[in-house]
Amino acid sequence: MGRGDLTDAQWYRLAPLLPSQRPSLGRPSKDHRTIINGILWVVRTGAPWRDLPERYGPWPTVASRFYRWRGKGLWQRLLGQLQQQADATGDVEWGGHFVDGTVVRAHQHAAGAKRGGGDQALGRSQGGFGTKVHLRVEGKGKPVAFVLTPGQQHEARVFEELMTLGWVQRNGRGHPRIRPQRVCGDKGYSSRKIRAYLRRRGIRYTIPRKMNERRTGPFDKALYRLRNLVERTINRLKQLRRIATRYEKRADNYLAMLHIGSILLWL
Repeated sequence: MGRGDLTDAQWYRLAPLLPSQRPSLGRPSKDHRTIINGILWVVRTGAPWRDLPERYGPWPTVASRFYRWRGKGLWQRLLGQLQQQADATGDVEWGGHFVDGTVVRAHQHAAGAKRGGGDQALGRSQGGFGTKVHLRVEGKGKPVAFVLTPGQQHEARVFEELMTLGWVQRNGRGHPRIRPQRVCGDKGYSSRKIRAYLRRRGIRYTIPRKMNERRTGPFDKALYRLRNLVERTINRLKQLRRIATRYEKRADNYLAMLHIGSILLWL
């Protein structure tokens, strides 16, 4: 097992959630564990697919499986299943969720996507050419949902979209769970519209008010200090170089990288 590969404990949890291994017909296919370890090597190092070490198999095989599974929504589905397992054992904290955004610089190779249209969540901000990752984490600091926008997009503009993502399916009957009891964010989320949105849904909030806002109200400073959980999650995700710098031309491919990084955190 190489550095950064899945441990036996992680593989034991992940293996039952993967598609069935295709039977060998003619040329034998690489097993899922080897392929996933190869994908993790690329996500961790930030290297091009062509530089993949031979121990993980041919690089086109590893890359094609990443893209094929992304197209089928498998990475996002794996993340949701791990969250479901954690929720069933009480390991998802719904008492308070934390929201934030971070700008990821895009490499020059990230520009020029030919298909899909749109801006592919790329734009220019004070931090340069890049993507802004908006994320919500649960009360223990594990990622729940992501939204990608161009780098200049303000966090408040996509807050409602971020709150509609990240639902966790419950075992057995019952509606998926999505609403936390409280949401905590910085001053970038301080607006009358966001507070009204949360009140309508019975969600409490801890958001400091801006200096130019007249209305004041109770503010829990001790709870607000816990907002470092989302900042620490961002730092942990950015330890993966393919996440810290965007090389992907298409936004859905970069989002898959974020899902893979989150899967590691949930494992």
